[in-house]
Amino acid sequence: MGMLNGSSILITGGTGSFGKAFIRHALDHLDPRRLVVISRDELKQYEARQMFGDDERLRWFIGDIRDRERLTRAMHGVEYVVHAGALKQVDTAEYNPFEYVRTNVAGSQNVIEAAIDCGVRKVVALSTDKASSPINLYGATKLVADKLFVSANHYAAAHPTRFAVVRYGNVVGSRGSVIPFFLRLAREGGSIPITDKRMTRFWITLQEAVRFVVDSFDMMQGGELYVPRIPSMRLTDLAEAVAPESPTYEIGVRPGEKLHEEMIAPDDGRRTLRLPDRYVVQPTIATWGYVPPQGGTTLPEGFAYRSDTNDRWLTVGQLRDMITLGV
Repeated sequence: MGMLNGSSILITGGTGSFGKAFIRHALDHLDPRRLVVISRDELKQYEARQMFGDDERLRWFIGDIRDRERLTRAMHGVEYVVHAGALKQVDTAEYNPFEYVRTNVAGSQNVIEAAIDCGVRKVVALSTDKASSPINLYGATKLVADKLFVSANHYAAAHPTRFAVVRYGNVVGSRGSVIPFFLRLAREGGSIPITDKRMTRFWITLQEAVRFVVDSFDMMQGGELYVPRIPSMRLTDLAEAVAPESPTYEIGVRPGEKLHEEMIAPDDGRRTLRLPDRYVVQPTIATWGYVPPQGGTTLPEGFAYRSDTNDRWLTVGQLRDMITLGV
């Protein structure tokens, strides 16, 4: 029995790809006393409600994380919070930078303050590989959000609330995934556009991401940034797995895009421990009584966790199996 079993949970951004996968997992495996879903899009929320029926454990809140009062109302009686709400499109962020600051930065601070005021026990915030050594506005806002959640443990030191962050890479089957696009082009007999044939990415399934977040609640003391040890894949291998008969062509790296993704920068590697299933980036200052996890091993000088230097890789066959299974 994990910490979340039988508890009262709230998820922000609960109608996104991760949110719906988390709701399904929670209802099937965690038997929550109450599961509060807060999101700002009434159409997505309506569609999600049709997916889960009239389960009496679910509570639906229309609301924006920019609205602290609404968050505070939604968090009354909540023990655990998953913060998945964010604006996420890299190119849109470059055209609308302050909107991303208002949601990803100010909205995250609202989640922090509402959680403390409502006596929430633990909060896990979702990050992204783009927050490590960011080169685009979206990644920069998520890095700031990561810092806010880690530092919130200082702010909450005299309170029961503790905060941690989970950072992972591209999610198989998430909304906006390139896979449906490749499949459509293949059916139409078209060529497959490849950003750059050298490009690599981290790869995780929605189910793996959900389980990783759930496990992090059991492990966390507050202040940790958890990174799963997951495989990398080559974009050319993904194209071959999806559309083996289709020719490919390069279109070039888009503005704000990296050739290879990074989840732990070299300067963060010095305070990172390796556990069997994850890396733990430890806080630089921990006045709330943080104790390093048992069994963690230090990493060599200059360690960085990058998609091109990863020691685990998905083959074309493995990628094809994942796509076939719909994960």
